[in-house]
Amino acid sequence: MGRASRLMRLDAFTKTVEDARIRTSSGGIVTIFSVLVVLFLVIGEWNDYRKVTVISELVVDKARGEQMEIHLNLTFPKIPCELLSLDVMDVSGDLQPSVSHGVAKHRMDKFGTIIESKFMDIHPEHPKHLDPNYCGECYGAIAPDTSTKAGCCQTCDDVREAYASKGWAFGDGTGVHQCEEEGYKEKIKEQAEEGCRIDGHLWVNKVVGNFHIAPGKSFSNAQMHVHDLQNYLQSEVAHDFTHTVNNLAFGPPLPTDLLHERHHQQNPLDGISKKTSDRNYNYLYFLKIVSTSYEHLDGGYTINTHQYSVTSHERSLEGGKDEVHPGTVHARGGIPGVFFSYDISPMKVVNREVRMKSFSGFLTGVCAIIGGTLTVAAALDRGLYEGARRLGKAHQR
Repeated sequence: MGRASRLMRLDAFTKTVEDARIRTSSGGIVTIFSVLVVLFLVIGEWNDYRKVTVISELVVDKARGEQMEIHLNLTFPKIPCELLSLDVMDVSGDLQPSVSHGVAKHRMDKFGTIIESKFMDIHPEHPKHLDPNYCGECYGAIAPDTSTKAGCCQTCDDVREAYASKGWAFGDGTGVHQCEEEGYKEKIKEQAEEGCRIDGHLWVNKVVGNFHIAPGKSFSNAQMHVHDLQNYLQSEVAHDFTHTVNNLAFGPPLPTDLLHERHHQQNPLDGISKKTSDRNYNYLYFLKIVSTSYEHLDGGYTINTHQYSVTSHERSLEGGKDEVHPGTVHARGGIPGVFFSYDISPMKVVNREVRMKSFSGFLTGVCAIIGGTLTVAAALDRGLYEGARRLGKAHQR
């Protein structure tokens, strides 16, 4: 009993007896209103606690020796797949001519309908019209490693590869037995009015470089990168590099909620279309690539990707009037095609998901809401009660 009495003296919440309490209808209304206000404010406090925001910071990109993945999807409605070549090169000296691995070509008719799809890394099988013991001539060139028989040029593509390794122009295959047997010249004429869509992915060194889509087989000649333009320029059908960039991305996409918050898309070239009627026309896109990471709340996962900004330039190679966009430079010469030149920023953007309010902050807010609402409600109820009582006394007089 002594201990209980000592605790009673410490009680800061003294109670009144039930008989001393007075209940009023106005007090009931104030109580209901107070409960609704508390519920509304607590729900708002809970939503604030659950809200996640993204904080961005700029740091030095210390990554070394990495590779970068490029996703591309481009449509060329006025040039057939047979005449297109995709090449990649960078300042480290890495050259990937006529890229094939991971890339597909889709033949399109003049209405844009897909006729045939073929991965560029699928090499033709041994032609059925040839004897199994046949060893095709390479016409002074060196047989490629991709040939179905070592040291021999079994197909028209083998001869084209052999010519490219020597830096020789190939043309339409006239006088080449393999090409005449396969009808290569006829195939070019048959596909002359077709278009092409190229899509797939590339892996490149994370250094300054470029990739381009240009006509004809590419090869090196006197330390220069050149293309065999004979079939392109001498075609009876006027081809050109009208194109649409359906998608061009460096690495996986960022979460859609982050892009929505920033009110822009990750890839500024997506959906861009360019038109020309000049077969000797050159398009250049200068890309500034910035490494970007997205760290999910509580370390759930991290996305490492890249974003980029772009400026563009286009011009005729026949000495016509240039159309230059601000901030770009160019030099005379070159070949028709679409070129993407990219530079790597030394900085990196880190996006982190964080909660704006901690759980202890949420509890503190709830307590403040309840205490503040009850205090205001008690004062309001007291004012209503006293006002009603004084009015009653004045009425009795």
